[in-house]
Formats: sequence, C-alpha cells, structure tokens
Amino acid sequence: MKVFKFGGASVNSVERIKNMAEIMRQYNGEKLMVIVSAMGKTTNALEKVTKAFCDGHKDEALFLFEQLKQQHLTTAKYLLVTNYLSCEVQLKDFFTEVEWLLHDKPVREYDYYYDQVVCAGELFSTSIVSHYLNEKGIANKWIDARDIIRTDDDFRDAVIDWKFTMNQVQNMIVPLFQENNIILTQGFIGATDENESTTLGREGSDYTAAVFANMLDAESQTIWKDVESVMNADPKQFPGAVAIEELNYNEVIEMAYYGAQVIHPKTIKPLQNKGIPLYVKCFLNPSLKGTIIHDRPVHGLPPIIVLKENQVLLEMSSRDFSFIGEQHVSHLYHLMEKMHIKPNLTQNGAISFLCVIDEWPEKIEKLALEASSFLDVQVTKGLSLLTIRHYNKEIFEYLTQKKTILLRQQTPETIQVLLQQNRMDEIQNN
Repeated sequence: MKVFKFGGASVNSVERIKNMAEIMRQYNGEKLMVIVSAMGKTTNALEKVTKAFCDGHKDEALFLFEQLKQQHLTTAKYLLVTNYLSCEVQLKDFFTEVEWLLHDKPVREYDYYYDQVVCAGELFSTSIVSHYLNEKGIANKWIDARDIIRTDDDFRDAVIDWKFTMNQVQNMIVPLFQENNIILTQGFIGATDENESTTLGREGSDYTAAVFANMLDAESQTIWKDVESVMNADPKQFPGAVAIEELNYNEVIEMAYYGAQVIHPKTIKPLQNKGIPLYVKCFLNPSLKGTIIHDRPVHGLPPIIVLKENQVLLEMSSRDFSFIGEQHVSHLYHLMEKMHIKPNLTQNGAISFLCVIDEWPEKIEKLALEASSFLDVQVTKGLSLLTIRHYNKEIFEYLTQKKTILLRQQTPETIQVLLQQNRMDEIQNN
C-alpha cells in the first residue's frame, strides 16, 4: 500500500484535477491512501473570512464565503456530469457547517474560529476530486479525516492523540481497503473529542500523510508537487539551483530547521520511525525521477543554500555591563514562547544576547518593549540570513560579496551569516 499526498497547487484548476486523475490511473489496481489539500489559495481566502468574522464584519465574512462557494460549485460543474448533483449535496452540507458559525457572533478566541472555518477548504476539494475520480472510473472511498484524526484542543497547532487515532485507523480505514483500492481524505485537519475541528499547523497535509503511512505500514509515501524534485536552493532566488535525487531523513530535517521550504521535520519522524521512504515527485511531469528520502547515508551533496530575507536583529545588552546570565536568557525565551516567536539564530555574549527573527512588526515591537524593562534593546531591520550546508570557500565568498556580515556562526557542515547590503550597493541598485 502506498500513500499519496497532492498539495493545493495540484488541484487548483480543472485541468490540474484532470491531470491528477491521469496520475492515479497509472496506479490502477494498487492500494492507495490519498491525501488532498485545499485548492490553491483557498486557505488564504478562508483566512480572510475568519478575520472579517472575528473583527465583527459579519456581512463581509458572508460575502467572501459566498465567493468561495461559487468558485467551488463552478469547478464541480466544469468537471462533473453524472456525479454533479451528489457532489453539490455534499458541498452544501459543508457550506452550511461554516455559514451556521458565521451567522453567530464571535465569543471565543480567534484560533478556534480559524480552525472551524479554514478546515472547510480540504473538505471542499476532496469532495470534488473524489466525485470526479469516481465519474472517470477511478473508484475511491471518501472519508472525513476528522472522524479518524483525534487531537487536543490547541487550535491551529493541534497535537495528535496517537493511540486513539491508531484505533480509528485499524477499525475504520483498514477494513475499507478490503473492498476499495483507493481511500481519499483530507490533510491538515482533525477533531477534538468534542468534535470541534482542528488544524495541525505548518505543512499539516504532509504530516497527515506521514501519520497514515506510519499507521498503515505503507511501503512508501509520495508528495506530488509543482517542482521537479527537492532543489539545493530556491530556484526563484537562485536560478542556477540544481535537483537533488537522493537525501536522508536527517539532512532534510537540517534543511527544514534552517528554513528551507522542503519537508517539515514533523512529517519526517513518523516515516523515519518505520523506515518508510518518502518520494517527492512532479505532478506536471510524473516521468521525472524526483527525489527519494530515506535513512541511508548520502554522500557528495552539493552546497545547500537557504536565504531568509526580511530578517530583524535584536541586540539586547545589560545596562550596567554585568554578564548576561541564565536568568536573562531564560526570561527572553519565555517571552518569545509566549508570543509564538521562533528565533532563526541566537548568540549569547558576555554582556549581550543577539536574536534574529522574521520581520513581524507587531511581535517585534511587543518583544522589544517587554525586553526593555530589564535590558537595553536595539533593533536592526532589513537584513538577510544566509545558511549554507556543505559549504566551500568559493560559494561562500560569491554569495556574501558586497554584503556586510553582522553575525556569523559556523560548524564543519554549516555556516550561517546575517547580512546587510552595503549602502553603496543599495544606491547603485536604486
């Protein structure tokens, strides 16, 4: 049995849903657990619905949601003939689930409403895809992931109850495979023991697929993306980026830790625990080799480059030139945890503590204000954080030319530098 995950880009149009069906047809007769994300940009649109609702703009929220409803119904009309009416009935049930909430007034925290609204995107897309596949003779069984994935109530970053979820998989999913070759469900979403919808945080759909792969003892998991493979750099930033055909779990975790847009570490762990290989394949051209990720050593990797822009440096120092001790640092980490700030780089000196974070203006202002109650704080914006794994002198010098290095950390495998563009170079570029 294989697990497939199709992201939002792979189902964001009529043509791409048809393309997905052709990929599935190539695996005729095989047992497949298929995880599908919301159609491209649907999640962003549902986030706007949630914000309007929580800001007290009910009419705006309902108007924005109506636009999404019509978009999905239109997609279904273009794709379906014999199965359209049954798909429409299912979609309207999901629409009602959200509209019932939007007609009320917000009385709970934003994250709760976020999960109740945003999870609908996966339900919409999987309903349409499942009906289309069935209409095209690719028989599949649709299930609601919220009936399987049990979580706690940490909305927007819910933690899976593995014992309960495993029981659901064994009692509900495994028997379905006796009569069906393809089971199709949603990524990213789950539910509490009170049947309140939850989402699993960043890269939640990949993680859902990995959870099912682990619990079903799958032979492999494949993530279908709009790129040919995992690359050694973001091709939008570095046009000369090259494909990487083979990686191991630990390397991918390191890449993700430093900010590479690859596979999230929480996706890797369930696969690593059972030695299940992960394939990254291109849904636009399935014949391409893609990337395989496994637990064996991999040698001869090219320099792997991660460039995080819009970075902010917070320099915090003691006011009386006394040492920055554990108490200061512990307090700072407590503040960052409370504000959901994850530092990208830190450095502790004798009388200073340096912290590099993404540029979230409201969070930076709040952190700087609270930290200034016991430390002097200086904020520098507009920086870039460059990380190179498997670096060499030539690539490092090339990527840092005409830049001022404000901070540098280095190990035998990895070098990180915080960069500021030289003023003269800025003037020339303008």
